[in-house]
Amino acid sequence: MTLSERARTGLRDMPSNAAWLFSRALKPAEAVGNAAESATATARDRGREVTAAVLDATPVGGDSVDVRMRRARDAAEQAREAEEQAVEAAQESKERSDHARRVSERGRARMSEVDREASRRVKQRVAEAEKAANEAVQRTRREAEAEADEQRQATRAEIAEELEDAQHHADEARERAEELVADATAKLAEARRLADEATQAARAAAEKAHRQAQELADEAEQQAGDAEARIEAAERLRKETETTAKTTARELKRTPPTPNGSLESYRKPELVELASGAGIEGSTTMTKAQLVDAIAKASRKN
Repeated sequence: MTLSERARTGLRDMPSNAAWLFSRALKPAEAVGNAAESATATARDRGREVTAAVLDATPVGGDSVDVRMRRARDAAEQAREAEEQAVEAAQESKERSDHARRVSERGRARMSEVDREASRRVKQRVAEAEKAANEAVQRTRREAEAEADEQRQATRAEIAEELEDAQHHADEARERAEELVADATAKLAEARRLADEATQAARAAAEKAHRQAQELADEAEQQAGDAEARIEAAERLRKETETTAKTTARELKRTPPTPNGSLESYRKPELVELASGAGIEGSTTMTKAQLVDAIAKASRKN
C-alpha cells in the first residue's frame, strides 16, 4: 500500500511538470532552451520514478491485479513518451525562434549595408554632378534618393517575407508543443486512474488473504481442540482397559480355572486387550493360544 501511494504521488506530480513545460514553451526564445533542457531531465527522472514505483506496488497473486498493474505501467510509459515528445517540440520551437531572430538580425545588417551603399552612391553622384552644374546635382540627388528608397523598400519587403515565414514555422512548432502537452496530460490522468484501480485491487486481495488466513487459523484451532478431545478419550479408554485387565487377572487368580479353560471363551480381540492391560509385549502379533498362555502366566505371577 505504501508503494502504491508512492506511484500515485509520482503521477500527480507529472501533470504539473507538463504544465510548467507548456508555460515555458510560450515564453521568449532566449528562455526556451534552458526550459527544454530542464524539462527533459525532469521528465526523464520522473518517468523512471513512476515506473519503479508502479513495479514495486505490484501485488503477488490474482490475475486481475496483474492485468491492472500492467495497464498502469503501460499508461505511465506512454505518458513518459508523450512528455518527451512535448520536450522535443519545445526544443524545436526554441530553434525556430532562434532562426527567426537570426533572420531579423541579418535583415538589419543588410539594411545597414544597403543604407551605407546608397549613401555612398548618392555622394559619389552628387560629387560628379557638382562638376557639371547645380541643376544636374539636384536632379541626380533626386534620382539617387529615389533609387535608394526603392532598394530600401525592396529589401524591407524581402526581410518582412522571410521574417513572416520564420514566425509561421515558430507558431506551428508552438501549437504542436501545446497539443503534445495536452495529450501527455490526458495520458497521465489515465495512468493515475489505472494506478488507483490497481491499488484498490491489491488492497482487496490483501484483505481477502487476511480473511482466509484467519479462517484457516480458526479451523486449525478447532482441529487442535478435536485432537485433544480424541487424545483424552483414548487415554480414558486405555485406563478402562487396564482396569478391566487387572480385574480379570484378579478374578482368574481367586478362582483358577482348569488350565486356560476360562480364557478360551474370550475372543482374540478381547484377549489382545487383556494382554495389553497386563503389560504383555507383542500381544497384537500372538495367536489366540499364545495370548491365553501369556495371560495365564501373567495372572499367576501377580
